[in-house]
Amino acid sequence: MGMNGPSDPMFTIVPIIVTVGFILVFGLIIFAIVKGIVQWSSNNKKPVLTVDARIVAKRTDVGSSMTNGDQLSSRSRTDYFVTFEVESGDRMEFEVSGQAYGMLVEGDDGRLTFQGTRYQGFQRSGASRIVKERTAR
Repeated sequence: MGMNGPSDPMFTIVPIIVTVGFILVFGLIIFAIVKGIVQWSSNNKKPVLTVDARIVAKRTDVGSSMTNGDQLSSRSRTDYFVTFEVESGDRMEFEVSGQAYGMLVEGDDGRLTFQGTRYQGFQRSGASRIVKERTAR
C-alpha cells in the first residue's frame, strides 16, 4: 500500500490540526473583543478622579506591519505612555495622545485627572494650560 491511500495518518491528523488552529485563532479574537468591552464598561462605572501627581516617566511603543497589495508597503504606529506618581507613592501608567505626550515633561508636578484606566488630563502646578485628551478611550 502507498502513502497516499485513505489509511494514511496525514488524512486524519492534518484536518484536526487545522480545526484546532482555527478555533484557537478565533477564540483569541473573541477574547480580545470581550476584554476590551469589559474594560470600557469598567471605566465608565468608575468616578472621574483628580489627584496631585508627578510625571516620572514617558515611553513610546512603535509597531509596524507590512502589506503586499499591488506594491509592497509598510505601516507604522506609535503608542505613547506616561507614568505618574501620586502622593501615596503609587505609580499609574496611561496611554495618551501624541499631542498630550509632547506637552508633558518628566518631573512636572500638577493635577492628574483620570477615570479608571483612561487618562483625562494633567494640569501643571502654577500653569494655566491643561493637557487634555480629545477622545475618550
